[in-house]
Amino acid sequence: MTPAIDAAKRAGIAFHIHEYRHDPTAESYGEEAAAALGIDANRVFKTLLVAIAPAGLAVAMVPVNGMLNLKSVAKALKVKKVEMADPNVAERTTGYVVGGISPLGQKKRLPAVLDETALEFAGVWVSAGRRGLEIELSPGDLAALTSAVVAPIAARR
Repeated sequence: MTPAIDAAKRAGIAFHIHEYRHDPTAESYGEEAAAALGIDANRVFKTLLVAIAPAGLAVAMVPVNGMLNLKSVAKALKVKKVEMADPNVAERTTGYVVGGISPLGQKKRLPAVLDETALEFAGVWVSAGRRGLEIELSPGDLAALTSAVVAPIAARR
């Protein structure tokens, strides 16, 4: 059990857990998950942390086959500028390790933004709190559980 799974259970939402054997040499954790589980990469969302000056953090969720548009995230959060958070700070703040950071069950509730493409699907996958473990849930439940703003924040590769 992880804090992410516990959060989904407490919320009483419908969800499914998917486990796969994580390859420590994988270059992209999200793309590895999509391939290992046979899921369309557009439906697997990576959890990224961004830093907001002077000392804040926020969560951004985008498809694993996309890239985060920092200007769009700043606009969605109604701040002037954001930058990628230091991985060590992200781990300390969320309680998860990079590659297993879930938007659910983090140690501290952070502002969150979910890419609008999530709404195109009945279900999306995000990390369930460790490498090799994904949680599938509706995008509406994901947005509700993270109090996320839904906005166009992904740029396709």
